[in-house]
Amino acid sequence: MTASPPLSAQIAAALDWWREAGVSYAYSDEPQEWLEEIAQEGAPPPPPMMRAKPEPPPPPPRPRLGGEVGQWPKTLADFAPWWMGEPTLDPTGTSGRVAPRGNAGAALMVVVPMPESMDAEMGELLSGPQGKLLEAMLRVMSLSAQDCYIAAALPRAMPAPDWDLLRHEGMGAILAHHIALAAPRRLLLLGDRILPLLGHDPSQKPALLSPINQSEAGNGSPEAIGTPVLAAQDLGMLLENPRRKAGFWRSWLHWAE
Repeated sequence: MTASPPLSAQIAAALDWWREAGVSYAYSDEPQEWLEEIAQEGAPPPPPMMRAKPEPPPPPPRPRLGGEVGQWPKTLADFAPWWMGEPTLDPTGTSGRVAPRGNAGAALMVVVPMPESMDAEMGELLSGPQGKLLEAMLRVMSLSAQDCYIAAALPRAMPAPDWDLLRHEGMGAILAHHIALAAPRRLLLLGDRILPLLGHDPSQKPALLSPINQSEAGNGSPEAIGTPVLAAQDLGMLLENPRRKAGFWRSWLHWAE
């Protein structure tokens, strides 16, 4: 009986047989994802799982301008110190503020949008060119500074105030309260940004010869209702275009009859 060749010889013979048959590699009928494997071999390892950072809490709401209404000054004498020191009137602080001037019950209260740029340094509202123009206008109206109460809608000069935001945050209600405390016989608003603070629709032409109703601006004091008002362009525009002075003068004559 012939002995069987060793196992290595049998394997070599089998491989030679398949090689002569034209088969050089082993094949499988099961499909394989060659491209995916290649992509995975060259791809960097996935980053470790990280916990999502919690959303930061929303910023606290800004305090109401002027604080609580119940804490507002009750007399005109108390208004100027409050106007100069109340922190919520201006988030940037109290620097640059200018106090109103005059007495309660004045023949005319004049409201301008804001102080002039040099007023804080000079320590008086309307101490520059606009103030000189107003003094000249008052002389022609047969009024003196002592006959008037002079105020600004904002406590300090600002380069580009957001009037819509100021109205939304309650600056109009503060102005209405200020007017009520001053209790003037007549009210002159010099600036097209002031009427919207007091509830006037800015899409409509200003009512130059109408009484002002402060209750619409958040102040229901009886003494604040029905004050005759004249609204006109601000002093800066009157300085830039002297022709506008004639239009203002006609409105004043008609209103003061």
